[in-house]
Amino acid sequence: MTNFDVVVVGGGPSGATAAEDLARSGYSVVLLDRDGRIKPCGGAIPPRLIADFDLPDEQLVARIRTARMISPTKRKVDIPIENGFVGMVDREHFDEFLRCRAAAAGARRITGTFQKIERDGGGTHVCYRDKATGETARLTCKLVIGADGARSNVAKAEVPGGDRIPYVIAYHEIIEAPATTEAYDPDRCDVIYDGTISPDFYGWVFPHGKHASVGMGTQDGSIDLKLATTALRRASGLTDCKTIRKEGAPIPLKPLDRWDNGRDVVLAGDAAGVVAPSSGEGIYYAMVGGRVAATAAAACLASGKVADLKLARKLFMKEHKGVFKVLGAMQNAYYRSDMRRERFVSLCHDVDVQKLTFEAYMNKKLVAARPLAHLKIGVKNIAHLMGLVSPTRV
Repeated sequence: MTNFDVVVVGGGPSGATAAEDLARSGYSVVLLDRDGRIKPCGGAIPPRLIADFDLPDEQLVARIRTARMISPTKRKVDIPIENGFVGMVDREHFDEFLRCRAAAAGARRITGTFQKIERDGGGTHVCYRDKATGETARLTCKLVIGADGARSNVAKAEVPGGDRIPYVIAYHEIIEAPATTEAYDPDRCDVIYDGTISPDFYGWVFPHGKHASVGMGTQDGSIDLKLATTALRRASGLTDCKTIRKEGAPIPLKPLDRWDNGRDVVLAGDAAGVVAPSSGEGIYYAMVGGRVAATAAAACLASGKVADLKLARKLFMKEHKGVFKVLGAMQNAYYRSDMRRERFVSLCHDVDVQKLTFEAYMNKKLVAARPLAHLKIGVKNIAHLMGLVSPTRV
């Protein structure tokens, strides 16, 4: 069989989710993915992802109960995660689980590298280099979902603006987890806001059960990511831990203004730019992006109207635009300098900030309750940004 309803290019969380949803809805789907690629990722997922996408417990390699913010002057703020936990996954196994689940739902898996899209009287054709044979082959379909990452070749070729996604470069090292110490706790994520590690983003130490992810990200092309991560490991007491693997990749900073080509292509996940500003969180938003892309594709196939492809972006932004706007403003305000980062960590001492932040993270929406708490946070935020309070005050 070489004729399909949809070809999904890219087998990460976004592409695998889109392929599974479409296959379960009865459409013929191909999931085209390169072999052996693992994206650098802290691996954090919120409870809403576990519920919305029916993730089994065995995929969780750790359950995080505390988040530690570390300032440029090494001040530490521990934020307890009340009434729940943040789950951790290892992308090496998590992504493959999602691809296998899509295949079990009826999607056909093909391992190969996307080359281009061609069109003629016979339809839309996805050309790729087959992994097994090394030869060029093609698949005929009605629609294409581009879920092939932040520097998506599908987006570059097919969607206006797809070649201009701003991004940071993320790099991490998976290491053997050390024994529990004050510096390392298997139930705690450490987020390091320090210009010597990253001048415009942050560094992290995230437990993964027997392993841990240690890394950082930056938009600054002059930064040596490996040296910065070496410094982070040294500062975190992790220099002597065995390194399992090293990975680097771009992480987009802003959703594209358009996700479809008005004809036969719609984007999803990193290819559409849907990674949360400030936090860099991408797994949940990638899977939501895959789901709304599948919804848009199914609507288009049912109606024959290409305008239905716009549903993907409309549905995503309807629910998540507010969160992205707030997080983007926070990144622009506090990631500029170590002085601002110091003030941001100071602000995190506030109990209302802690509660509202994690309520929003766990549920993936802005919390409308407790207006007095919002007012209090707003006043403190302005005071810190204007330098009216000392960053050492709590």
